[in-house]
Amino acid sequence: MTRYRQPGLVLTDHRFQVPLDHARPDGEQIELYAREVVASGRAGAGLPWMVYLQGGPGFGANRFHGKQAWLGRAVKEFRVLLLDQRGTGSSTPVSRQTLPLRGGPAEQAGYLAHFRSDSIVRDCELIRPLLTGGAPWTVLGQSFGGFCAVRYLSAAPEGLAAALITGGLPSLDGHADDVYRAAYPRIARKTAAHYARYPQDVGNARRIAAFLRANRPVLNSGYTLTVEAFQSLGIALGGGDGSHALHYLIEDAFVETTQGPQLSDAFQERVHAALSFAAHPLYALIHEAIYGQGARPTDWSAERMRAEFPAFDAGLALAGDVPLPFTGESVHPWHFEVDPALRPLRETADLLASRTDWPRLYDQDRLAANEVPVAAAVYHDDMYVDTAHALRTARSIRGLRTWVTDEFEHDGLRAGGPRVLDRLLALVRDEV
Repeated sequence: MTRYRQPGLVLTDHRFQVPLDHARPDGEQIELYAREVVASGRAGAGLPWMVYLQGGPGFGANRFHGKQAWLGRAVKEFRVLLLDQRGTGSSTPVSRQTLPLRGGPAEQAGYLAHFRSDSIVRDCELIRPLLTGGAPWTVLGQSFGGFCAVRYLSAAPEGLAAALITGGLPSLDGHADDVYRAAYPRIARKTAAHYARYPQDVGNARRIAAFLRANRPVLNSGYTLTVEAFQSLGIALGGGDGSHALHYLIEDAFVETTQGPQLSDAFQERVHAALSFAAHPLYALIHEAIYGQGARPTDWSAERMRAEFPAFDAGLALAGDVPLPFTGESVHPWHFEVDPALRPLRETADLLASRTDWPRLYDQDRLAANEVPVAAAVYHDDMYVDTAHALRTARSIRGLRTWVTDEFEHDGLRAGGPRVLDRLLALVRDEV
């Protein structure tokens, strides 16, 4: 273990060996990394533990500098574990560089089938007694981390003192098609709100899309910027400051050159940073798999559901005078063609999309008999997680208390962390 300090905090690095397949505990092992954080004045105190599960899938835990966001509130009374879920951050990595070590696409897809919430919860239950001495801990789950928390309540509630969920109540029995069929109308609303705020972006976005349609440029990074890829910048609209970020990104896209107007280097760099999956390929690979339950494949659900909403066809905007529609949090087959970080993994992704033996993730009978204190922040028009689905799940978990708010978007835990965490703790303690 390595121990070090930041202002007001003592941090300790932990590394654990866990089975790739928990059904074969003596089989192949992978490494998990986690960072323990405690207030410097309480480093030796016997504090209860809180484990934080990041959203995604495919993102490591936050790399905070000091008591940022919700962490400052948490360390007032908890010893916090920032866990890099398997395949993310400093845990055993997953990427186009490492997956060929597994073998071909079939072996890679079989390997990645062990990176969903069921395996993540088993990981937590392996490392919990090593840290807490066997005492249950509180889980804080953001977005996909909330999906993991609901799985935790289904599979190992004895390990939990409480569950706090922010923007992450999954549909318990819905197929990926249900998720994306509900998502596209929300994305359309967010896009309309963006153009209402920044009407000049109607012309800016259409001009960029027309250039992309005519030229299909390859960015300096090697990323092929298609119209569909440009539309996917709308993923930012699910965050509290996302509309502003999108506006500033596209307002100065072009520069005059000897060949006429071209996409500026600055625009290319910023677009690549927003669109590339190089830093988090696991997100693209298993994004739809997190909804897989039973024999029905996900089968590139977001792509198929998009066809049910012809208003998202960029051709309508380019042929007429309607605003260009942006899209949101979805992964499509074309991502594995335009992004150099994903191109070698297309066949692997196809195999995951066609998989028909996903274990069920949620035990509805056990959730209906739940005894763990649970509170969930539900954002009233969350672009990433359907509010109706979330509230239906909330009603299915015994004792769960909701805080439904329109003060925050999906990133409320980042934007208003201390207040959000305060509210959820008060709910699980019956203080409000």
